[in-house]
Amino acid sequence: MSQCPSPLPKSAPHPAPVISTSARGAILALDLGTTTGWASLAGGIVHSGTASFRSGRFDGGGMRYLRFQHWLEQLADDSGGLTAIYFEEVRRHIGTDAAHLYGGFLATLTTWCEREGVAYQGVPVGTIKRFATGKGNAGKEAVVAAVRQRGFQPADDNEADAIAILLWAIATRGGVL
Repeated sequence: MSQCPSPLPKSAPHPAPVISTSARGAILALDLGTTTGWASLAGGIVHSGTASFRSGRFDGGGMRYLRFQHWLEQLADDSGGLTAIYFEEVRRHIGTDAAHLYGGFLATLTTWCEREGVAYQGVPVGTIKRFATGKGNAGKEAVVAAVRQRGFQPADDNEADAIAILLWAIATRGGVL
């Protein structure tokens, strides 16, 4: 039987920056994929990490999405409820498999949000990169470096992207400004 990935960060422990907001409930940012980067703001503290949704040897095709759904439920419970989820909105994929996987995660996420009454919004890749680095076509390393300059220690580009999405959502109130 497969274990659901823990929502706790896989990165080395690091002091989480405290950010003051007036939002009620937790905000979650996701970089969807087999290795999903996540960052949340709950109680003024940013938590982040990655979760792996690789298929096991004996898993059926939908098991990764069931584990992803269970993981979302666990994150929502652990944070005392989610008010909004922001995710990286990818328009182009390098390969067919990546496109199919992203579509499965996106369908699972949006269905879960609709059922739970949680607001959700996609954020274009260029918007995230421009916000984090000043360049809409910045590379992965530049986003990681920009997030580190803001006091975070992401384990990889997936976690860095999620942190950048969260910071964008906080700074722009979800694109309202």
